[in-house]
Amino acid sequence: MKEKLLNLLMECEDYISGEEIGERLGVSRAAVWKNINALRKDGYIIEAVTNKGYKLDKKSDVISPLQIEKSLNTRYMGRKIIYHETVTSTNDVCKEIADESPEGTAVTCDQQTGGKGRLGRVWKSPKGTGVWISIILKPDISPMSVSSVTLAAGLAVCRTVKKVSGLEAGIKWPNDVYVNGRKLCGILTEMSAQIEKVDYVIVGIGINANTEYFPEELENIACSLYTEACVKFDRNLIIKTLLEEFENIYDKFNMYGFSAIRSEYEKECINIGRRVNVISKDGFEGTAIGVNSDGELIVRKDTGEEITVFSGEVSIRNINQGGFI
Repeated sequence: MKEKLLNLLMECEDYISGEEIGERLGVSRAAVWKNINALRKDGYIIEAVTNKGYKLDKKSDVISPLQIEKSLNTRYMGRKIIYHETVTSTNDVCKEIADESPEGTAVTCDQQTGGKGRLGRVWKSPKGTGVWISIILKPDISPMSVSSVTLAAGLAVCRTVKKVSGLEAGIKWPNDVYVNGRKLCGILTEMSAQIEKVDYVIVGIGINANTEYFPEELENIACSLYTEACVKFDRNLIIKTLLEEFENIYDKFNMYGFSAIRSEYEKECINIGRRVNVISKDGFEGTAIGVNSDGELIVRKDTGEEITVFSGEVSIRNINQGGFI
């Protein structure tokens, strides 16, 4: 009932009376009032005017799968969207449903209590501020190629940020998106696989959309679309755009491999042409010169030797401050 009421309010450009709502949905006016209040508790702003009725403020900053699906231009990505107000992490929810869910199923939420990044780091996911979404994929690739899916997702985020906000975004290899030298988005990819077959891949994406302030320890290294553009953004539009851009890129990746998106990825990769510090057992410094056809970072050491970085941590030298980010 609540979903049908929301759908009706979204379709109406003007006020609609409680009586008309009841007639169209086949319920009593008391039931209409009850569900109006339920939607308000969910965060929707619904005006009520005597002798006019109800009107939904469509700028309400509430994540709405209905609103996203109505305008979504994809074949399969996000055609099933599951929303929870609060979860430990959207990746955790995806793991529970991945086997029986179709490819492209997305799980999103308003708040994560146990969000995480690479190497088990905590990812802050405050209520009502960000886009926290995980997508279930079932690519026909080897487990060794799954890391390239992360790069494809990063490229989709980069495109999305530019299209929605106009901000210039860049990718820090392999899984972060930066704006103005600070981290905007993190991506965590997890998979279930057999020796030579991938069962499913879960791509978790966390975008700081409307965060106004960061803790002191993060204020110089993290940013949001709001802190950089000084305006609030529609999170539903961000999710819609992300799903559309990701399907476009993922289709190319599935058909031709990472080489199909390699050129665009390199243009957006902020590591390339910069001094980097490779943090590993045999760590070293050098200059990142490109990404190979498997999505691995190529670093030229000061001796001229070129090393392929498969995984691990890579820091970029911050020219302005003389350190690394």
